[in-house]
Amino acid sequence: MISKKIFSFPVIAAAAVIWSACGVSKNNQAPALALPPSFDSTAVTYDTTSIATIPWQTFFTDATLQQLIKRGIENNFDLQIAVKNIETAQQQLLQARAAFGPTVNGQVSAQISRPSDNSLNGKSASTFLGKAHIEDYTVGLNLAWEADIWGKIRQQKAVALASYLKTAEAAKAVQTGLVATIAQGYYNLLMLEEQLDIARKNLDLANRVLAITKLQRDAGEVTTLAVEQATAQQQSTALLIPQLEQARTIQEHALRLLTGDLPQTIAHTNNFATLPVADTFSTGVPARLVQMRPDVRAAELQLKAATAQIGVAQASMYPALNITAGGGLNSFKASNWFNIPGSLFGLASGAILQPILQKRELKTQLETAKIGRETAVIQFRQSVYTAVTEVSDAVVKINQLKSQAQITKARTDTLQHAISNAELLFKSGMASYLEVITAQTNSLQSELSLADIKRQQLSAVVELYRALGGGQL
Repeated sequence: MISKKIFSFPVIAAAAVIWSACGVSKNNQAPALALPPSFDSTAVTYDTTSIATIPWQTFFTDATLQQLIKRGIENNFDLQIAVKNIETAQQQLLQARAAFGPTVNGQVSAQISRPSDNSLNGKSASTFLGKAHIEDYTVGLNLAWEADIWGKIRQQKAVALASYLKTAEAAKAVQTGLVATIAQGYYNLLMLEEQLDIARKNLDLANRVLAITKLQRDAGEVTTLAVEQATAQQQSTALLIPQLEQARTIQEHALRLLTGDLPQTIAHTNNFATLPVADTFSTGVPARLVQMRPDVRAAELQLKAATAQIGVAQASMYPALNITAGGGLNSFKASNWFNIPGSLFGLASGAILQPILQKRELKTQLETAKIGRETAVIQFRQSVYTAVTEVSDAVVKINQLKSQAQITKARTDTLQHAISNAELLFKSGMASYLEVITAQTNSLQSELSLADIKRQQLSAVVELYRALGGGQL
């Protein structure tokens, strides 16, 4: 770096005004995106409002679920880490704001040197001080300040501010995901308990069928093969119970981990079968996602930070005005070091430094910053498109799962009626054991499927709430 020191401050100011004609890019707007006027679904209503504006305490009415979400927001480890990231970014923002002020350093030094007798310093010390060594004692303050002519410091502050706000939005995104994950896990827990009840009920039925089959074998009405088939059916049904109990316990542990707790059971009094499933919601319009989704807002803030970084790189290529000053007490004898005003000293200087040859460092920084902004534009567009897709997928699921639930419910009712008929016919010898086992197997699978479809419905509602940006309020 080549520098020229100019001590006339009016000249420096005039030069700064002339150079200020070289502007720094301030294009900090997010790119316009062509979004559809509404989401691709007939399962929702379209207006300017959205369920995302509903606080999670109101959206989820289950008291146990509310307690789990509340505890998760208070204790979840990922959310705690996100909060610490906010605190780190806040400190960096405070540092960026402080960059507008001067740098002030205090100095206290004492030095003794013994120059060569044949050197100029040695001859001077011998002649004027009458000794072979030189002492130097200093106490004072040094000040340095860079004038923000081109807005480099201002752009650095903009980078820090956008980064801080981005971490805040990232924390909100973590919270929306956490709320949704806890709710979906809770509904999965209730479904597993419902499936356990179904399995136990079907095990009782399988036990009755097995007992009747044994009686019929003893009476010579069926063969041993019928007993073996009924036994296998009973064992298959019994096997479901420990499998479902294992899944239920693991789900409880997963929920406890989300709430920052050690594994333990989750007490509740809710019945999965009586949980209502809503299928009509207000989603708002796709353009609102930019304001509601925290991950989309975070991507937009990343774009602003990348744009401001271009300004920093551009300003670094222009001349810098540096002003330095210092003052204090200095003496070559400790005895009169603090002799005032004799030991007082002061200095002030101004310099304009223009980068000339930097081994392409500044050019590389600028081009890298431009590429970074182009990347941020792509990421912003991706986040918006992802958000629109997730909402569209969720509302399609809600619509289609409603039809699936209706069909599966009708099938389950039919199969349960078939079981009753098959059992009566089997007792009277008018139906084979295979017909009873087939009806029992089909009914069990249909009941389990119906419970799983309801879980999917509840999860789809939660996913729609999250996809729209709900859960951060």
